[in-house]
Amino acid sequence: MSFYNDNAETYIEDTLSVDMSAVMDRFVAHLPDGGRVMDAGCGSGRDIRSFLGKGFDVSAFDASMEMVKHASKFSGVEVRHAAFSDLTDEEEYDGIWCCASLLHVREADFADVIARLRRALKPGGVIYLSFKHGTGERVSKGRYFLDHTEESLATALRFLPDLEVVSMWKTGDVRPNRETGFWLNAIVRWGRD
Repeated sequence: MSFYNDNAETYIEDTLSVDMSAVMDRFVAHLPDGGRVMDAGCGSGRDIRSFLGKGFDVSAFDASMEMVKHASKFSGVEVRHAAFSDLTDEEEYDGIWCCASLLHVREADFADVIARLRRALKPGGVIYLSFKHGTGERVSKGRYFLDHTEESLATALRFLPDLEVVSMWKTGDVRPNRETGFWLNAIVRWGRD
C-alpha cells in the first residue's frame, strides 16, 4: 500500500468528487433500509459519506494508513487500518462495497479474500465488486492489478457455489480525463435463505 501512502493527496484529489451514484444505486437496491454496509478498501471515504447520507450503518477499512486517516476525518466514521486478509467478521453485513479495491488482491489470494467477504455477509447479503476490464495480472506505476472479463470473474467466483451473480455490467471510467478503458462491475448475493 506504499503507493497510496506516498501519493495520498493526489489520489484523494483525483477520486473524491467522482460521481458513483449510478453504480451505487444498483447496489443499494438490494439492501434493506438502514442496513449494515462495509466499505472494504474505502480509499478517501467518499462512498462512506454517500452511504451515511442514504441512512445506512457504515463500517469501513483500508490497508493504507494515509487513506484511513483521511477517510475517518472526511466521513466521521472510525475507519479500521486493515487488509482484506485481516477480515474475520461473520454474518454482520447486508452489503459489502468493494469499489476498485479487490483489483489489488493477488490472484493467488483472491479465493481466500472472497471467502472472507462471503463469511462477513448476512444470509441474502450482497457484495459489489469492480475491476478494470481485461485479463490477467499486471503492475502499473508500482501498483499490482488483477483485471477481469465477465468470463474470468465468473470462473473466479465458481468455487463458492452459494454466491450467485445477480448482475454484471461494464461502465466507462467516470474519473475526469479518463475517457478510455472500461470497468467490470458485479453484484453477487449469498444465496442462502
